[in-house]
Parts: sequence; C-alpha cells; structure tokens
Amino acid sequence: MALQMKANGCAAAAPLPFRRSPSPFSSRVSFQPPQKVSRFQVSSVVKKSPKRLKYATPRFPKEDGLLYIEVDPNGSDTWKLDSAVELLKKGAVGVIPTDTVYAMVCDMTNHDAIERLRRLKEVEASKPFSILCRSLHDIDTYTTGFPRGNSNGISDIFRAVKHCLPGPYTFILTASKALPKQCIKYGTTTSKYASRKNLGVRIPDDAVCQAILEKMGAPLISTSVRSPQENQWIIDPVIIADTYGQEGLNFVIDAGVRVANPSTVVDMIQIPPTIIRQGKGPKQAWMVVEDADEETELV
Repeated sequence: MALQMKANGCAAAAPLPFRRSPSPFSSRVSFQPPQKVSRFQVSSVVKKSPKRLKYATPRFPKEDGLLYIEVDPNGSDTWKLDSAVELLKKGAVGVIPTDTVYAMVCDMTNHDAIERLRRLKEVEASKPFSILCRSLHDIDTYTTGFPRGNSNGISDIFRAVKHCLPGPYTFILTASKALPKQCIKYGTTTSKYASRKNLGVRIPDDAVCQAILEKMGAPLISTSVRSPQENQWIIDPVIIADTYGQEGLNFVIDAGVRVANPSTVVDMIQIPPTIIRQGKGPKQAWMVVEDADEETELV
C-alpha cells in the first residue's frame, strides 16, 4: 500500500494521536495522569446512576475545590493516587478506603491538619484516633509493642496477632515516645484508662489504602466517616463528597461503596486482650468480650 501511494505521488498520512474515549461516568472532567498541583484542585468525576443521581452534581463552594478520584479497588491504577498523596504531605485532610469503612485521614506529623480533621468530624479532644500503618514495623515504632503474655497460659500473643494482620482489627496499645505529641490520646473509650497514653493501630487489608501508605512513607492519622446528623457510617464516597466537601474536605478516593461494618477494636493493654467493639474481624480464642461504655470513633 505504501509503495502504491508513493508511486502515485501521495505522502502517507501520519498516524492520528491516541484519544481516550469519553467515560460514560464522567460528569465534569475526565481524570488525567497526575500533574503538579498548586494546592487543592477539582480533578474529576462523580458517578451517575439512578440511585445516586441526587449526589451526581458535585458542589464545590470552597475556593480551591475538592479533588475526587475514582480508582480500581484492586489497586491496578495506583498512579492516580499521587495527587492526593502530595496534598496529604501539604497538610490536606481527605477520605480513603480501608478494608472496612471509609476513613478520614491526615499526616500524623502535621498539627494543623490534625486540628482540621477534629473540626471536620467534630471530634472531642478526649476521643481516640487510630493510625493506619504499613507494617508491623510501624506499630513497633509508634507503640511499646504487644504484650508478652502472662502466667495464666496466655503466651505468644504477638504470634497470634500476626495471623490477624493485615486485617479488620484495631489494636489499642501504649504509645511510644516516637509518636508526635499531638497524636497521643488519653485512654481508650472508657474513662478508667484515662491516665494512660494509648493509641489504636491498624494495618488494613486493602490494596488502595496500602498504596497510599507506601507513597506517604509513614502512617496516617485516621477516624471513621460518619453522617453528622444520623451518626451512621457513610459507605458511599459520593455521599461523603457531598456531605464534607462543602465543609472543607480536600479530597476523596472512590474505590466503590463499602459495607457498614467497622473494624473490631481490641484493647491490648488489658490481659487478656479485650474486645471493646465487635466489628468485621471475628473474635479470636485469645480475646475476651467486654461492653464499651460509649461509641468509638475508630475505623
């Protein structure tokens, strides 16, 4: 063909540049590979479906807007997360998926970001946060570690815990001196532990969450995302954007709708380890159950 065209004196047409076909879900701007952002910007997209149509028109009253990113829950397109990670490093507060419910997160070393997170969630100073960790090494760094067991036959707790992680558990441990002071919360959910400086730690079994933590290179301060009016977990990221975007939330990572089942919270300060909130993680043989006095905000 090329020889025939040359023989006829015609130049071969240059190949057309590749153009991505419009996504049927795109309602504003198709998401492009991340570029350098100059603070907070609107990037893309809210899904439209009959059940979600009420929330399909994004409202961005803040000057800098809300970054909304759709990703594959299996983590095949984690390059999309780079913009959100850069925002976190600059002091942003955002929402990311975990293996349970969605979590509102910020940089654990940024005092202003932690205070903004408290204001967004209206969390009292006495309420505990947790940290989302990459590995057991992070837990060893920011806590004094898991108990060694006792003389009542409870031994090898650390080995038992390793079988639960990554997974839908929050373990409450004593904070170490390496943890920034603004992260230390006094007590668990009950007042009788108020004299202790304790911390909830998690290693979520979620590809998107783990990719964000790896890109951050450090744990994130975390709290669950609830409806301010109904005090129920919000499991749809579109509704989260609609609810908190106008309050100053900086970004939402959409990895699909979750199930309203939070992590199981285990107080490791007590011997034997005590479940203070039963959630997605099943009770293990080395745990006992105790009713909590009040609701916990841990993810």
